[in-house]
Parts: sequence; C-alpha cells; structure tokens
Amino acid sequence: MTNSTSVLTDPESDTGAATSDEPQDAARRRSAALSAALRRGRRTGDSSIKLKTVAVGVVILVLVVAVAVLGWQLSDKSDQIDAARADQAGTAHAEQVALDYATAAAQMNFQDLASWRTRLTKGTSPELSNRLTQAAGSMEQIITPLQWVSTAKPVAAKVRSDNNGIYAVDCFVSVLTKNSQAPEGIQSTATYQLTLDSHNNWTITDIGGIGSALNGAAAPR
Repeated sequence: MTNSTSVLTDPESDTGAATSDEPQDAARRRSAALSAALRRGRRTGDSSIKLKTVAVGVVILVLVVAVAVLGWQLSDKSDQIDAARADQAGTAHAEQVALDYATAAAQMNFQDLASWRTRLTKGTSPELSNRLTQAAGSMEQIITPLQWVSTAKPVAAKVRSDNNGIYAVDCFVSVLTKNSQAPEGIQSTATYQLTLDSHNNWTITDIGGIGSALNGAAAPR
C-alpha cells in the first residue's frame, strides 16, 4: 500500500495574500496620480510664471516707448519755445539798436558837428559809413548857416521784416528843431528805416529817412 502525502492549500491564505497586495497597488496608484497631479501643477505654475513674465515685459516695453515718445515731445516743444524766445529776443534787440541809433543821429548842433558825424556813422558798415560821411558834408552846408540845433527823444521802433537775421526796422523819433528862422522851435517826428545784420554784430548796413530831421534836406541813400 502506497502512502501519499496530500498537500492541502489553504484558500484563506491565498485570499489573504491577494488582499494584502491590494492596498499596496492602491497606494501606488494614488502615488502615481499624486505625482502626475504635481507634475501638471508644476507645468501649470511654470506656464503661469512665463505668462506673467511676458506680461511684465510687455508692460515695461510700453512704458519705455511711452517715456521715449514723451521725452521727444517735450524736447521738440522745448526747442520750439527756445526758438520763439530767440526770435523775440532778436526782434527786441534789433528794435532797441535801431531806436538808439536814430535818436542819436537826430541830435544836431551846428557848433559841434564832429560829434554829430560820429553818432551818424557809429555802428554802420564801412560802405554805409562812407556814404553817410559824404551826405553829412552836404547837410552841414544847411545846418551851419541856419545855426541848426535839434534835440531828440525816442518814440518807437518796429521790425518790418526779418530775413534770416537781417532785420528791417522802422524807427520814429520826436525832434525839436531850433534855427535862425524858427528860434521858438519846431516839433516834428523823424522816421528812419534801418537795416541791421545780426550776424555781423548788429551792424547797420542801410539807412533811409534821416533827412526828415532836416524837414526835407537830402537824405543819405
């Protein structure tokens, strides 16, 4: 008779092993899911950071452009203001120089014609100075016999035109003239038309109207 050993398998032990593996599988699945979620979260976070970085960059760029445009506008406006101020200053200076000259030139005294000739040619170009000197010689033939004395006061000056720094100025001077024929004096207004070159130390390059101070005597041209 053959003895045989039967190996009995405990079904409960198999079930227990399977049961013990289930929590581990579940834990692994939860861990994998959590890892995947974390990775998605990191990717989402990275995307958000990138978007924020781009947005900040765009804002900075817009601000830089805005500041640049504003700076250009302010610079352009400042240049325009400076140019306007320079024009006003040039006009005012031309009028003052012209009026000072006209007032001085209108003052004559037959007893001191040398001083008058000096005032007449002061600040004028060489060519104009020669013309004025010649004209003064002719005018002295009238001034001396009549014992002419004129005093003058400035009235006004106005720039008529400005051609790239060449100013044409009209001047008006109040003149009181006394001579042997009018010892009580005659009040009149002398008109001078002057041309000044601002590029050449405000030199007077042309003059007209000086004869009005002599009530019709020949004016230098």
